[in-house]
Amino acid sequence: MKVLVIGSGGREHALVWKLACSQKVKKIYIAPGNPGTGDWGENIPIEALDFSALAKFAREKGVDLAIVGPEEPLARGIVDYFQEKGLRIFGPDKKAAQLEGSKVFSKGFMKKYQIPTAEYEVFTDPEEAIAYIKEKDFPIVIKAEGLAAGKGVIVAWTMEEALEGINSILVDKVYGSAGARIVVEEFLAGEEATILAFTDGKTIVPMLASQDHKQVFDNDQGPNTGGMGAYAPAPIVDEALMKRVFQEILQPTLKGLQEEGIDFKGVLYCGLMIKDGVPKVLEYNVRFGDPEAQVILPLLKTDLVEIAEAVIEGRLEELEIEWYDQKALCVVMASGGYPGEYVTGKEITGLEELSAREDIQVFQAGTKLEDGKLLTAGGRVLAVTAWGASFREVIEKAYAGVEKIKFPDAHFRRDIGGKIFKDREKYKQKSLREV
Repeated sequence: MKVLVIGSGGREHALVWKLACSQKVKKIYIAPGNPGTGDWGENIPIEALDFSALAKFAREKGVDLAIVGPEEPLARGIVDYFQEKGLRIFGPDKKAAQLEGSKVFSKGFMKKYQIPTAEYEVFTDPEEAIAYIKEKDFPIVIKAEGLAAGKGVIVAWTMEEALEGINSILVDKVYGSAGARIVVEEFLAGEEATILAFTDGKTIVPMLASQDHKQVFDNDQGPNTGGMGAYAPAPIVDEALMKRVFQEILQPTLKGLQEEGIDFKGVLYCGLMIKDGVPKVLEYNVRFGDPEAQVILPLLKTDLVEIAEAVIEGRLEELEIEWYDQKALCVVMASGGYPGEYVTGKEITGLEELSAREDIQVFQAGTKLEDGKLLTAGGRVLAVTAWGASFREVIEKAYAGVEKIKFPDAHFRRDIGGKIFKDREKYKQKSLREV
């Protein structure tokens, strides 16, 4: 089988790495890919939004399956385009991708189908938004409606921060058309977790729970990023809570999609806030998370191609998805200054020391090759991912890996996984070896 993976980030590197493990896969193309994906397949210089060129390439090369990594091609209708050309592709169509592409749509959907989430209002006029906020308690959350690479969310702790956030989105247009409307919603306290699920539009199957770390600095401080690290399975989501998420969120979401006439096929991402055992939806995404994919995919035992085919063919209920009984954790190394201004073109060294490891994988994201040297080429540069029997083990291995990789002004959080051990009372029934 020939597979085309669309995208160029760390998530796509993780997908390519996992697909390379499949006995069904003989050739992997990645468009446009990055230096890391090139180790497992052939990078093709076609951008992820060039649907015509991608479809033409897939047809000429006899690609059997395309898999879409990032959100923007999905929101713009790449699945619809490929299907019209008679090409097999894994991911939701444009109508389904509204769940991520428009926060206004997704909040309205949750309200209509009584899926637990934060109270909210929608605004296009900054003065009306300010008047609304003056009547509310702080902190309060301000979100650009559209896609903003994980950075269109502002948690305002003061009126000054709220005013700055509203003006930056609605007046200064820092997110362009993605900020034509804003969602202002109540702040939900608690602990975050992510539940990804495969669905073929009829059946929905949750993956292992994971936990992302959005803020750029330790102890969840600083502005939001695309994600500074993750681990799985997230201990906060025990069997009882997963059952509740399935019954109160995943199943109602699937039923609501069906009632809306939306045939969702692909990966549904539910970002959750959990407090006192009660889950509420922070956001939907319509693809693998990044960096959640980097810790979920190493733990997936079932062939990813088999799952993708079952989803496309509407027979997911026939498939039993299995997982390795291990833990996984990744630490994102970013360019200094990210998510603000940063300088690229810095040489990266040390990856060769980890290349022979079977329990560590470095997933590249913002990198490029130039004159035989690996250089930084983005905000989030790479994710050092480790897996093993316990969280203590994978934390130690991941950070040992981070210490071997060098580039000027590299920034990373030093507390990924720390929450697991801070609240010993929560895990008093388990030894540290078990968690």
